[in-house]
Amino acid sequence: MIKINFNDRKLSVEEGTRVLELIDKQERKNLVVCQVGAQIKELNYRLSEKNNGMTIKLLNLNNFEAGRVYSASLRYIVAMAFYNIFPEVKIRFSYNVSRSIFCQSLTESFNMARAVDEISKEVQRIIDADLPIERVTVTIEEATKIYQKFHLDDKIGILKYRPETTVHLYKCGEYYNYLHSYMVPSTGCIHNYTITPYSPGIIIQYPRHDLDANIPEFEEEATYCKTLQNAYNWAAKTQVQTVAEINRIIDRGDMLELVQMCEAHHNKQLAELGDMIEKELHNARLVAIAGPSSSGKTTFCNRLRIELLSRGIAPVTISMDDYYFDKAKICELQGKPREKLDLEHIDCLDIDLFNKDLYDLINGEEVTLPHFNFKEDRRESGKTIRVEQNVPIIIEGIHALNEKLTRSIPKHQKFKIYIAPHAQLNIDDHSPLSTTDARLIRRIVRDMKFRGCPAATTIDMWQSVRNGEFRWIYPNQENADYVFNSSLGYELCVLKKQAMQALAEISPADPQYLVANRLIKTLKYFRLIDDDSVIPCNSLLREFIGGSCFNV
Repeated sequence: MIKINFNDRKLSVEEGTRVLELIDKQERKNLVVCQVGAQIKELNYRLSEKNNGMTIKLLNLNNFEAGRVYSASLRYIVAMAFYNIFPEVKIRFSYNVSRSIFCQSLTESFNMARAVDEISKEVQRIIDADLPIERVTVTIEEATKIYQKFHLDDKIGILKYRPETTVHLYKCGEYYNYLHSYMVPSTGCIHNYTITPYSPGIIIQYPRHDLDANIPEFEEEATYCKTLQNAYNWAAKTQVQTVAEINRIIDRGDMLELVQMCEAHHNKQLAELGDMIEKELHNARLVAIAGPSSSGKTTFCNRLRIELLSRGIAPVTISMDDYYFDKAKICELQGKPREKLDLEHIDCLDIDLFNKDLYDLINGEEVTLPHFNFKEDRRESGKTIRVEQNVPIIIEGIHALNEKLTRSIPKHQKFKIYIAPHAQLNIDDHSPLSTTDARLIRRIVRDMKFRGCPAATTIDMWQSVRNGEFRWIYPNQENADYVFNSSLGYELCVLKKQAMQALAEISPADPQYLVANRLIKTLKYFRLIDDDSVIPCNSLLREFIGGSCFNV
């Protein structure tokens, strides 16, 4: 018998018992996965002697990892519905606007809008049938034959890059697929979703852990959606849409070509920005730049400045950090002790002084800027400057696109730039890579290299970082005049070595292992670019791996 702590109860169970068998049938529909020790496991997980003495927690949609499994299981069912009705149609999933899944057809002439009703009915039929989803293990040769049968040729391409000799698949009835994720035990566990037409495909919405397991209201984000579409089109034209495509370029010896092609795409965007700012120079006196963590903002600001210098425009940069209140003032404003302060709140900045200085500078006045001494936790007098006509002022920071920060400056005098990696990259057609995970990998490497910070610490603070992004950055991204896509198709091939070393330090018993294991499973498919001499010294990636000519 195995002794476990199960939902605050001490139980003795026989070896081979599935976790699902310990759960009341009425409870099952609200559960997704379980946590056994420090690891996520499916509800079909069979307990063994190695689990003796462990604590088992049941996880519902209020949990982040459970939400990922729910999302993947929903994609599995949608893919199954397409195969049942339109077996010859190839589809691709990607992350899209409003925290939802975008699905589009890769088969020319297939009209997704006309098919949405049939697909929706088939999805619901599969769910109502409450069909078991079983995990099976097969050889790579067997997996290849199964994928061929179900017209999943894109999945065959990634098999050669899998370090293991076996493959996990999920079987539901006679249907097989694998979405690089755990699954719910049966289709009936999916009970909340929406499917709606959204040209040129469909939008699939599902409950979010950060919204108390509710489906977020769909918000039309035209600027962001256009950026994703441009990213998709560029990746399709250059054949860097999947991990297998990127790996094949490296395998044939064209690594330098891949790097230079991706860097050229950044150069093109910088040139577009330079054109736009130059044309609006008589109006655009303030260039405001914001983006989520690990977007490459520091290098981007340096490269944008050089782009403008090449056009005879010498911008002035003002640091928003110099306008912080001291900690005592922030404690007074927030009514909290120092250890509980929200230092990302916009009211931590002296907005009145910031606006006064911007107003005076734009109107030709001489201004003595503040300088914040972080060691002393106080503001001091900084340099005195005057800004000439037709010289833009660059500001960068979490609140740069927030109108409250620059309320004294008319909107027509601002040029707003949002920067973030928007890679439209998939492991295969049914398994999109998370851009959030890509940013986290960037940050893990940077924190380890430049801050002596282990991966576990970076992972621990990541949710707090994300909370700040949802509160202060994402609500303002649609106000941007230009969205700079800072993703580089080759970056995970470069980051892989250092990231894997950092993640390997996290043991299966550590609470950060859930995230670390997920990132390792993603990185393992990428071919390694071990020679960073092919990466230009001004690349945004240098901000994370070192060797930048900007010394960031």
